[in-house]
Amino acid sequence: MDWIQYIILLIWFPVKLLLWIPLHLFRLVYYGVSKAISVSGNKRPSHLNAHMRVLSLKDHIIHRATDRRRGVVEDLHLGIELSIEAVFDVVHKAAHLLFSPSEAFGTLFRLFSSHESDTKEDCDGVEDTPIYTATLGENDPMPTERNVKYQPLNTDARTCQDVITDLGYPYEAIRVITADGYILLLERIPRRDSRKAVYLQHGVFDSSMGWVSNGVVGSPAFAAYDQGYDVFLGNFRGLVSREHVNKNISSRQYWRYSINEHGTEDIPAMIDKIHEVKTAELRLTKPDIEEETDDDQLYNLCAICHSLGGAGMMMYVITQRIEGKPHRLSRLVLLSPAGFHDDSNIVFSMAELLLVLLAPVLSLLVPAFYIPTRFFRMLVNKLARDLHNLPAVGGLVQTLMSYVVGGDSSNWVGVLGLPHYNTNDMPGVSFRVALHLAQMKRTGKFRMFDYGSASANMKVYGSPMPLDLGEHYGLIDIPVDLVAGQKDKVIRPSMVKRHYKLMKGARVDVSYNEFEYAHLDFTFSHREELLSYVMSCLLLVDPNPKHQVNQRVVRSRRKGQVAASG
Repeated sequence: MDWIQYIILLIWFPVKLLLWIPLHLFRLVYYGVSKAISVSGNKRPSHLNAHMRVLSLKDHIIHRATDRRRGVVEDLHLGIELSIEAVFDVVHKAAHLLFSPSEAFGTLFRLFSSHESDTKEDCDGVEDTPIYTATLGENDPMPTERNVKYQPLNTDARTCQDVITDLGYPYEAIRVITADGYILLLERIPRRDSRKAVYLQHGVFDSSMGWVSNGVVGSPAFAAYDQGYDVFLGNFRGLVSREHVNKNISSRQYWRYSINEHGTEDIPAMIDKIHEVKTAELRLTKPDIEEETDDDQLYNLCAICHSLGGAGMMMYVITQRIEGKPHRLSRLVLLSPAGFHDDSNIVFSMAELLLVLLAPVLSLLVPAFYIPTRFFRMLVNKLARDLHNLPAVGGLVQTLMSYVVGGDSSNWVGVLGLPHYNTNDMPGVSFRVALHLAQMKRTGKFRMFDYGSASANMKVYGSPMPLDLGEHYGLIDIPVDLVAGQKDKVIRPSMVKRHYKLMKGARVDVSYNEFEYAHLDFTFSHREELLSYVMSCLLLVDPNPKHQVNQRVVRSRRKGQVAASG
């Protein structure tokens, strides 16, 4: 990666240098000449002159840009335009001074005499540009001043918090520490007095931003909050920022985890934190609530999971039941869940073969799949903007991506432009997670990570083979709603149906539904039909936690009787 980065830097730096050095020189000359002429033409106060100078430069960007982000092509185009305009402006001013010698000498004298004070004003004005604005419909529509800070990279660095608060919703960030020391971000749209909560868990190369990226109308998180739910947005380990209690942890040590850790470390830690927070808040706001239930759980918690999040959630429920611990969930809604992958196209088959055969070597060379430096993340973000602004190129990339993933019609180009793929941080995937998925595809089983030898597996699982989760679906004692996408070629409907058949055979209360979606449509596209279906599944949960406990006990007894009779 280092030599690739050096090559791109060698190409990128001269281009930026050739564009910006003449541009800055022209700007300096333009500042001085236009400043002096404006002083000679009319005697306006110095602070107004500074204000007008800043606005004259920023107008080019403010009026030309329709988005807060620009691509590489747009950067080059805008820089060339500004350079040409600056050249013609300087020529025009120079010709004016040439034919007016007396005015030229006066201008130069005033320029050098006021150089120090004007330089200070320029420094004060460029950092925060005051822009006068007015909002229609206010009682006093007089322009008010606000400060706008311009991002030098011109990329969208919004976080999930920014999206939620900008839309007028409350927000809370909760830091969660797992048993193995990873620091996770559990985000929340809080309804502290609500006895119904929903936990949303993202999939691979995703984050909590996927549940809010469609705005108020098309996002599951906002839809659940509007229905009265206390909404929790989970984030798996795997951000490039690598937050860990050990501040000196190496990259190789940090990325040494598989899907096992998602299901047995990340999800348990976040659900335990949800239980801790909800219990404390409900006891504080509703002192008599404990009389209404025989259980220590004073609320109902449903989970909505996509792709890898669905596999991790099923692993969590099964392992919690095996260990005799409460999973605290009332219902699962799994959108195109991972787990079975043997029905896939040739591209995934080749990737699986490569990962399995070369795992000993690749694990040493590639600890994870992510974009390592801020420069490259900025470059990817800007190239994504180019694909948006050049429809022909974007359409070509979209077509190529659909072929690579076997015809999946997701908006792959649009996803790259979303805020959670920004310069500050970006979700990654560890090599072991990719290898774990390859193992599932190779064996045709939904099972835990194979450490490569019988002795290593015996140390972790107590058996020479990894735990087969599909054989333990009978331990799932809550309703499960499976949703597949007819256009999904990443996790095909046949693979989701395999989950359904195994659960049905194990007497799990399970339902199956299909929509005409591709893999990313479940989170990144505005799908009113899907939102209505998901909300209807949540409404099936009995609002009384006491009834939920009784139903679980009855269900467990029935399964025990069936096992005894068998």
